[in-house]
Amino acid sequence: MRLEDYWGIGPKTSERLTEALGTERAVEAIESADVRALVDAGLHRGRATRILRRANGEAGMDVLATGDARSVYDDLLGLAADAALTAHAADRIRVMTPLLDRDAVEQRLDRVVAARDAWEGLDDDEREAVADAFAAYDEADGSDLAAVETAVALREAGVTDGPFADVGALDGDRLRDAADALADVRGSIDPAGDLDGDDIEIAAGADAELDRLREQLSAARDLADSAFDVLETVRDGSLRDFEALEAATVDHVAHETGVEPATVRSAAPDEALDAADFVSGTLRDLVGELEAAVDEREAAVAADIRERLGDESGADEDTAVARAAAAVSDAAFLLSLGRFAAENGHVRPTLVDDGIAVRGARNPFLGGDVQPVSYGVGSHSLAGEAGVASADAPPTGDRVSVLTGANSGGKTTLLETLCAVALLASMGLPVPADAAEVGTFDRIVFHRRHASFNAGVLESTLKSVVPPLVADGRTLMLVDEFEAITEPGRAADLLNGLVTLTVDRGALGVYVTHLAEDLSPLPDAARIDGIFAEGLTNDLELRVDYQPRFETVGKSTPEFIVSRLVANAGDRGVRAGFEHLAGAVGEEAVQRTLSDAEWAANDD
Repeated sequence: MRLEDYWGIGPKTSERLTEALGTERAVEAIESADVRALVDAGLHRGRATRILRRANGEAGMDVLATGDARSVYDDLLGLAADAALTAHAADRIRVMTPLLDRDAVEQRLDRVVAARDAWEGLDDDEREAVADAFAAYDEADGSDLAAVETAVALREAGVTDGPFADVGALDGDRLRDAADALADVRGSIDPAGDLDGDDIEIAAGADAELDRLREQLSAARDLADSAFDVLETVRDGSLRDFEALEAATVDHVAHETGVEPATVRSAAPDEALDAADFVSGTLRDLVGELEAAVDEREAAVAADIRERLGDESGADEDTAVARAAAAVSDAAFLLSLGRFAAENGHVRPTLVDDGIAVRGARNPFLGGDVQPVSYGVGSHSLAGEAGVASADAPPTGDRVSVLTGANSGGKTTLLETLCAVALLASMGLPVPADAAEVGTFDRIVFHRRHASFNAGVLESTLKSVVPPLVADGRTLMLVDEFEAITEPGRAADLLNGLVTLTVDRGALGVYVTHLAEDLSPLPDAARIDGIFAEGLTNDLELRVDYQPRFETVGKSTPEFIVSRLVANAGDRGVRAGFEHLAGAVGEEAVQRTLSDAEWAANDD
């Protein structure tokens, strides 16, 4: 396959990858989603990630039907990557895409939930040991020795079952032998290479005889580079006998290099033009002999290292090192996802045919003390008794909900939460809720409020939300304040049309609006829910119950806002103006709100 056949790779990118990696290695990196290889070749990490997402999950990327859905997807993978235990695991997380095959989703859920349970099952010391081992693995740039040492740490921490069975299958004794052998190697080796030592750098201290030969070779090279000085030293202005000069040369070289005199003498030329030729010839030939001796010894040591790293059983071609490296890479990926789920209280969603429902759901992008909410559309089993809905039991069976309520009441946050839950589940990942049921969606349409009032925005919005709605398959519509892009009267008509179209197409939808009372009668399969502001805090902040009340129109309750303005007004004239508005929205309600806030402040 040509590099330019992959999405996002044009002639310039293809040339860069070919020059840095070669075509075959570049294709291999793309097919294996190797972000690091593409980044090392000169691509920006974000571009490399986008290329690999398309190359390895193009159909899954089509689930993200709008830019806002893609933004939530990117942010979710960013959060998960932040919990990664290694840089390579973070790269693997960033290229994950929604999975369209239900069995693939279930299988990944099995593995990630098991990884979450494994991480939670470690005590603090064990978690620290595992994290330290992975940190050392990263610092060593994923070297063979670091992989083996990390595998040993995982085994000692008991991370050997379920999705980590490959770690458990490693032979502990062979791992320790491999670690000892790799300590004798500089850099990485090719476990399947020949035993000629050409691709192994033997570290100093690995073999005493090799160290001795290397020292002798280094000393001989230094002498050879200064042969004239050697000649002056051995001649010393007094040696006129050529035989005496030969003997002095042998003795001096033997003393300076540590090589046996007999070995130096054997390297001396039988015939020489003069003293200078004899000295330079002796040193040149000695360097050659020592180079050959070093090469021979390195090959012997390399063969011994390969034997210590090899699989004595002969059952397969992989060595203990190769198996450890693969097991550690997979363990880092799964434990990173498990750590992300554990640290954020994520649970396994139940996969259903048609519906999305959550109990105790939390927006993953909000920090601090977040009020959990329960919500749902479509068919699900999180509902209570037939006809009864509560904060813990959202109604079931409705295809569409119209969500109304106070400004800053969390309506958009709820849409974002549902989008995040649907996307995490589609990737086979636990979700931020106490319980969740999620269907498989071919397209997720998430559209945030865009406060631009012109025909161009209306047209582009309709072009982004209608095509995926009418396409074949299952669609989830999450649309925020449609009225913000056109005049209120026409917005209500368009929203009615979208709700009806959603029901007619068998899709699911949640539409946020302030125009609930202006809508025409909705289809039987649609309902209206509301979020209510309940007053002001003692700091005069709006107090909202973020849990929607089902089949109830929410109120924006302007008396709360006016009450806050009255209380905060420092200028007498401005205060009088706000008090006039208080009369317009309900003087009694404003005074009651202010009294409640004052009572709460005094109560503190």
